[in-house]
Amino acid sequence: MVNPPIAMLAELTHRCPLACPYCSNPTELIGKDAELTTDQWADVFRQAADMGVLQLHLSGGEPAARTDLIDLVIAAREAGLYTNLITSGIGLTPKRLEALDAAGLDHIQLSLQGVTAQIADRIGGYKGGYDRKMHVAEHIARIGFPLTLNAVMHRENLDDLEATLDMALRLGARRIEVACVQFQGWALENRAALQPSLEQVNAAKGTVAEAIERLRGQLVIDFVPPDYYSDFPKACMNGWGSTGLNVTPDGTVLPCHAAETIPHLEFANVTRQPLKEIWYGSDAFNAYRGTDWLPDLCQSCERVEIDFGGCRCQAMAVLGDASATDPVCRKSPGRAALDAMLVQDTNPLDVPEFVYRRL
Repeated sequence: MVNPPIAMLAELTHRCPLACPYCSNPTELIGKDAELTTDQWADVFRQAADMGVLQLHLSGGEPAARTDLIDLVIAAREAGLYTNLITSGIGLTPKRLEALDAAGLDHIQLSLQGVTAQIADRIGGYKGGYDRKMHVAEHIARIGFPLTLNAVMHRENLDDLEATLDMALRLGARRIEVACVQFQGWALENRAALQPSLEQVNAAKGTVAEAIERLRGQLVIDFVPPDYYSDFPKACMNGWGSTGLNVTPDGTVLPCHAAETIPHLEFANVTRQPLKEIWYGSDAFNAYRGTDWLPDLCQSCERVEIDFGGCRCQAMAVLGDASATDPVCRKSPGRAALDAMLVQDTNPLDVPEFVYRRL
């Protein structure tokens, strides 16, 4: 039995003033001319709510690049959806934030590239971005939006984790997502420049464990450790096609943000087929649903209903086979290839320059 989705990520646009080399957007970005219109997005929101979706995450690129962002929030709220804006903050003026508040926006998730202007602007590829972000954070606090700080951590900034947690407290965040970079999209392109060392990862785990206890009741800390150093894979998206879906700027519907990296799958578009039909009936959503399709190694594993075989896009990226056991798993025949990749990527003498995300 297939349950309805409870969350949807709406990638409103791939346009963004930042050029973060870890961006999860595909390296083939969608231009403005191909984006869904305001009315088309409003229809998608209504379809999602009718299906049972409760949470809507408005993302990009930078969603503030859409001049109709206020209208989109109004449409989402009219559909009865809880709305979370995932943003760099660039493009959100005090006046626009007040309009979003009036429109009924429920929550803001603010990205953080680094704890100083020097680090943040270098990673984001946008001079002055850090100062503008801090200015926006002040107005988010003034208006009273619930705030999550989204800190993508990697080789360049993982050593600043304690300072990152302190910044979350100073900005009045209720929650911080310490998300070690996941290697898809632009991050995969920049893997050798972003991959942290095992020593950095172990230190980060200790810092997070201590901070969770120390800051209990003040700050919720969600920690997403690097996949490549784990012994077992995580349940990516809680299982393919099980709880959430993504809609890209042009209306393509995906089980996860990186699903288009699997070349043999064809994905339907909401401009040509109802969202409900895509969720329940499309070949792409059913390709890796459940556990019946899993290889024998996974079928016989006691973790089969815990991680559902792990990440299909990760198996594709590392092994070239989306049906293979996630190479993160210590039981996987592909683990040796992943370990060899780690040795190569964490060579301190051979760290390449960033390939910045550009539209």
